[in-house]
Amino acid sequence: MSVSPNDELDVLVIGAGMTGLIAAKELQATGLRVAVLDKGRGVGGRMATRRFGDAVFDHGAQFITGRDDRFLQSLRAWEKAGCAMEWCRGFGEDQAGHLRWRGAPGMTGIAKDLALGLDVRLQHQITALKRESGVWIAETKDGVSLPARAVIQTAPVPQALAMFDEGGWTPDPEMRQRLEAITYERCLVAMALLKDSSKVPPPGGLSLKDGPIAWLGDNHQKGISKHPAVTIHATPEYSLTNWDRDRLEVAAELIDVAAPWIGRDVREFQAHGWKFSRPIQTDECGCLVVNEAPLMIMAGDAFSTPRVEGAALSGWAAAGKLREIQGTC
Repeated sequence: MSVSPNDELDVLVIGAGMTGLIAAKELQATGLRVAVLDKGRGVGGRMATRRFGDAVFDHGAQFITGRDDRFLQSLRAWEKAGCAMEWCRGFGEDQAGHLRWRGAPGMTGIAKDLALGLDVRLQHQITALKRESGVWIAETKDGVSLPARAVIQTAPVPQALAMFDEGGWTPDPEMRQRLEAITYERCLVAMALLKDSSKVPPPGGLSLKDGPIAWLGDNHQKGISKHPAVTIHATPEYSLTNWDRDRLEVAAELIDVAAPWIGRDVREFQAHGWKFSRPIQTDECGCLVVNEAPLMIMAGDAFSTPRVEGAALSGWAAAGKLREIQGTC
């Protein structure tokens, strides 16, 4: 269902990550006019997969675990659809734990499947959210104004608050304080295309306890890259300290530290930074109604648990809360 920029939506979903796509899918199925806006070039948010130099890298979320029955059923459905598959049950000496899933062919595979049939508009950065005449007006950087009777806001909380401020609206002081208490880790990432296979132990993931590296992921062993390709996640402490440095300089430093596991023959490398990598301080309410008329609901893993599963559960919670408040089935 496509809606032109001048049409009034029933629901505008901000953010095309797991939370936003789940919520949009649920609400569109009830007959509501829904659009999803995201500033990125692709869907998935931190469920991110990048290609370069004939290699493929999952450079955001590395795997998925599930405990909730509904989410586990979804994982099995995605497996049947060919966009998810089992990976392993742990790493290193702990390989008898929870089942770890991965996207297929990469982590974005699940998000792309969820986006099918939705009105998803990419590369639309919302700069302001205004409240006018009983509706929300989303103003984008490219000059589009989009009215909606309800909004589900799934962007990281600091970004959402900036949209509110720019639009001249803010939640009441108690709610504002509650939202400002939510904080996030940062994560600097190096992606290295190797000449030879890495020494990361099977099944292709390694958590480190000392030094600047938190995680090494071998995308070839994982099964998403035909060529040796390693993702390196820095620790939150290193990422915060080095956030303002040149990204490629930092990536080179991380690659040098990772030499015992990846060698020194790196054919090519790239870098990335996740400013809102993982919520540290969460508000585990499922979703949060920050305004009732017009309706504004905030959702995401910051309102659940800091995992892909938590993001999905929050999306379902937000869709359910919207239907409850609006009295729709």
